[in-house]
Amino acid sequence: MLQRYTPYQGGVQKYIMTNFTSAVEREGLDSNGNDGQNGRNLRSSLRKSRKVFGVEFAPLDIPWERRMQTLAVTSWIATFFLMGPVSLVFLIYLLLYTRFWFISLLYLTWFIYDLDQCNKGGRSWQWVRHWKLWKRYCAYFPIRLVKTDELDPKRNYLFGCHPHGILCSGAFGNFATEGNDVKNVFPGIIPHLLTLEGHYLFPFYREYLMCSGNIPKSKITLIINAFTFPILVCPLSLLSPDQMRSCSASKSSINYLLSRPEGGHACVVVVGGSPESLDSHPGSYIVQLTKRKGFIKIALRHGASLVPIFSFGETDIYDQVANPEGSLLRRIQNKLQTVLGLAPCFFKGRGIFQYTWGLVPQRRPITTVVGSPIHLDKVENPTQEEIDVIHKKYVDSLIQLFYTHREKYADPTAELTVL
Repeated sequence: MLQRYTPYQGGVQKYIMTNFTSAVEREGLDSNGNDGQNGRNLRSSLRKSRKVFGVEFAPLDIPWERRMQTLAVTSWIATFFLMGPVSLVFLIYLLLYTRFWFISLLYLTWFIYDLDQCNKGGRSWQWVRHWKLWKRYCAYFPIRLVKTDELDPKRNYLFGCHPHGILCSGAFGNFATEGNDVKNVFPGIIPHLLTLEGHYLFPFYREYLMCSGNIPKSKITLIINAFTFPILVCPLSLLSPDQMRSCSASKSSINYLLSRPEGGHACVVVVGGSPESLDSHPGSYIVQLTKRKGFIKIALRHGASLVPIFSFGETDIYDQVANPEGSLLRRIQNKLQTVLGLAPCFFKGRGIFQYTWGLVPQRRPITTVVGSPIHLDKVENPTQEEIDVIHKKYVDSLIQLFYTHREKYADPTAELTVL
């Protein structure tokens, strides 16, 4: 039986409303096809989150752009945790169980040949850094980049980022991508975010990282890490991904960039490292800096300028189980940090469709403020006294940066603790 349509009267909107909308949709429309009071009530209801069995689900009526922002952050989390291990398993499968074993051998040959490329600045591809994905990633929180002074593109720089947080989300969005147009904010400066060496032992994932200009903190000295690292990554909800450090720090990647005569290179170091992630709690700003002087020595040897950077809100995007100093949990975490070189962080964010738990970070603002550079003269063999003097100057600059911008970008009563 053919469906009967009402005559075309009253305009396109009314015609479509009468013949092609459901009863539920029509309930919210008046006789002219416009939103009536019921329609406004329906839309208001769809825009509210709802709790079911203690789980707060996201509203149904969310703008498309916000959904794409959530997808961008979710893909970043999934790539970070899964791309390396999945690629490794895939190549092993090709090698042992298929007739395409030669692909694994070809890649292994390339891997060995290209092993040290990550210690030479990587191979940054601008089209990867300019993916629209990163714009949406930065818009999700949102992440903002604030400049307080100009940087001379003829000099090399060592950026010190604080605090670490759980995932270093602000440092990644601002310096590993063009999500906030860092190349326009600081013309002539090429940032290189330093990540841990274990990431560069995974097939394909290492290429993905180097495309963004990332380089490792540590030199690859033990190939066995390629087999141990996936084991450490498996408990996804327990480990902070920037904590899996299994070798002593090497300065080769930093030395390579800071020695470039043309200038314009910036090594971005999250100085606090994995121990600092244990102090990442919303509203808390604790940085570990008192005993961290190696980066000062490197900067002096190359005459590179030091730039203090503070990311307000970095510690707010994840909730972590309470672990005050002296507690049993903190003692266990510190012991694991000492023995294994990693510290298990018990943290939670939100899910894709609900706000109660998950690995996706909360949608809370992060503002990364870049301070004024501290210009240094080149000293081939700096003394401990010279290092201490510059270190104190750097700490004082960071403290001043925090309290100058605290009222605008954080709780005006927040305090900075330097350990």
